[in-house]
Amino acid sequence: MKLTVIGSGSKGNCYILRDSEEALIIECGVPFDEVKKAMNYDLKTVCGILVTHEHKDHCKGVPDALTAGQEVFATKGTIDGLGIKSHRLNVITINVPFYVGNFKVFPFKVMHDAKEPCGFFIKHSECGNLLFITDTYYVPNRFANINNILIEANYCDMIIDSKEKTNRFVRDRVIQSHMSLKTCKEFLAANDLTKVNNIVLIHLSDSNSDARRFKKEISELTGKNVSIAESGLTFDIGITPY
Repeated sequence: MKLTVIGSGSKGNCYILRDSEEALIIECGVPFDEVKKAMNYDLKTVCGILVTHEHKDHCKGVPDALTAGQEVFATKGTIDGLGIKSHRLNVITINVPFYVGNFKVFPFKVMHDAKEPCGFFIKHSECGNLLFITDTYYVPNRFANINNILIEANYCDMIIDSKEKTNRFVRDRVIQSHMSLKTCKEFLAANDLTKVNNIVLIHLSDSNSDARRFKKEISELTGKNVSIAESGLTFDIGITPY
């Protein structure tokens, strides 16, 4: 299974999981033309698009995706927040698993300033169990038998607190709606990572993060292969390390 990063951050988030037969898009927060380009303008293998919440950097490409005939899956709150109607918008329910092609998806609650945001625990024979967490200041769930993790590490308390010019409202919103490096580390430490092969850090803040430091600290904590999600990168995401 290949993971391709189309975008990761406040300018737009989009990730593609694909093997030789099908592709699952997670988030559609970039212009849909960028997704089509990444798919070599061949969308036949796309089985669906998962959207975590209605903020534009995660869903602005949805209208064009629907026009292109793509099936989009999101919670009722997220769909209401999109403010659009389509028979291709599929309502999903927190804690109720569903299938998109051969991907089994379990949506779970996260903590963000959106109507009904969620994370995804995704199972597929080619990638095993993949955990996707973004835009949340905390995750109460614990997970077993994880093979690959995509997780937000948006900011560092030390960095954001060191900036005298940071707008107080912006600072408070970041802290109350995004995952810090410290919280990311605490979450990883609280879960069984025995079977984890890859940890991909996503949605790093442009101004309040340090990619090199974040990668180093997560690597030292977990002993796992850690990558930073950057636009255009492709990773091998499998059940085993090789």
